[in-house]
Amino acid sequence: MAGLVLGLWLAPALAIVLILISRRPRPAAFLNLAAAITTLGLSLALLARGPAHPVVFGDHFLLATPLGLWVVLCVTIVYTLASIYAVGYMRLLTEEATRLPWFYALFAGFALTMVVAPFMNNPGIYWIVIDLTTIVSAFLVGFERAAESAEAAWKYIIIVSAGLSLALLGIILFYWAGTFSFGPVYDMTWHRLRLMAPHAPHPLLLLAFLLTLIGFGTKVGLAPMHTWLPDAHSEGPAPVSALLSGALLNTAMLGVVRFLTVIDAGGLGAAGHDALCVLGALSLLVAALFIVRQTGAKRLMAYSSIEHMGVIALGFGFGGVLGIAGAMYQMLNHALNKSLMFFGAGNMMRAYQSKDMRVMRRILQFYPVTGTIWLLGAIAITGAPPFGPFQGEMAILRAGMEGPNTWAVALMALLLIVIFIGFLAHFRRMVAGPAPAQGHEPRLALGVWMTAPLWLALIPLTILGLWWPPLLWRFFAHAAQVIR
Repeated sequence: MAGLVLGLWLAPALAIVLILISRRPRPAAFLNLAAAITTLGLSLALLARGPAHPVVFGDHFLLATPLGLWVVLCVTIVYTLASIYAVGYMRLLTEEATRLPWFYALFAGFALTMVVAPFMNNPGIYWIVIDLTTIVSAFLVGFERAAESAEAAWKYIIIVSAGLSLALLGIILFYWAGTFSFGPVYDMTWHRLRLMAPHAPHPLLLLAFLLTLIGFGTKVGLAPMHTWLPDAHSEGPAPVSALLSGALLNTAMLGVVRFLTVIDAGGLGAAGHDALCVLGALSLLVAALFIVRQTGAKRLMAYSSIEHMGVIALGFGFGGVLGIAGAMYQMLNHALNKSLMFFGAGNMMRAYQSKDMRVMRRILQFYPVTGTIWLLGAIAITGAPPFGPFQGEMAILRAGMEGPNTWAVALMALLLIVIFIGFLAHFRRMVAGPAPAQGHEPRLALGVWMTAPLWLALIPLTILGLWWPPLLWRFFAHAAQVIR
């Protein structure tokens, strides 16, 4: 276990060093790609050899859990797909060619922070690593140096930092609650927090959880703390948008779930689950309202990310084996689907030289293959069969009907219908709208680097919709029993 985790961290770290030594765009792209493929292989090995129960190692600094390993797998899948896509996409930014090695070094660094965070056994150190993800990814959001990108990067830093400050205060209050059981000085770990929770004052415990929920919920992009997300996801390069949406949000959600288990142990689980359900439902409502009115392709995908984080939050909020299994399944489906959608958006933006969907017309006429895959991805992301998100959302709805928050089930079902209609209405116009004006037809030839990742995302997304592997169901059921 320790050797695999060390290799998982060393691959992107070594890529960073070699990229900075080389400082040439082409070697940098392939060094980053090699690191991504290595991390994916190691994450699969970790999942295959993963412990049946949470395991502490590395002198009690590291923790491996089924949910944590699942998040790492989602991160490395998106990292690999985005690294393949970046080889072709970033070459189009000819004015940035001299800075591409820095892009790939930051890209690998961003991935490194996200594969480190899930293994942190100390909540305070986990907070530090999550904060590092903000610092590294802010440079990636503003990489293109446009005024909009710079504004999005600053907005991202300010809002997320404010949220993480509240999360830090919550962690401090959790530590204070532990002093009633362990004395003024003790080693704070996730396990110790759960041990102290039954003996801590309930008002203090609930306040600490709400602060961490708001703080890490800001990083997840849950409404109403979501305001950084549409700008950051829409202004960064498409490979960065995929990592932000498909990988980073899951990494932050892990923290929310782990703190939820703490107040579960303290007898306040009902309040915690209710709070998470409220934020999840509110996120769906905000996403539905803004998806209907969007004109920017990547902003549409960004609000879809808020929607899916709301769905995942509802899954964990509903709880039970079915709710947790649905949420974990949705994590993987969202990672694959949103990567596909951002890659497709990046292709169309470069082809039509615009972010505005009103300019993107007759996409199937000009790009029959890529346009069709992107359209299928749009159908999938709205939760329609026969794709993976449908399976995950149905499991979460069923879990909600078995619990006390049936109001959230009704609201979720209604808003998913609104989102389905609004999202696909945009694609109907892009597919069947009037032809572009004479002389404004897209002429960009999309190479294999920019199309292969769409296939690599769509194929497993379809398989996961047609067949929920029994092995995965057993893994999710076990993870729900030992969730940490």
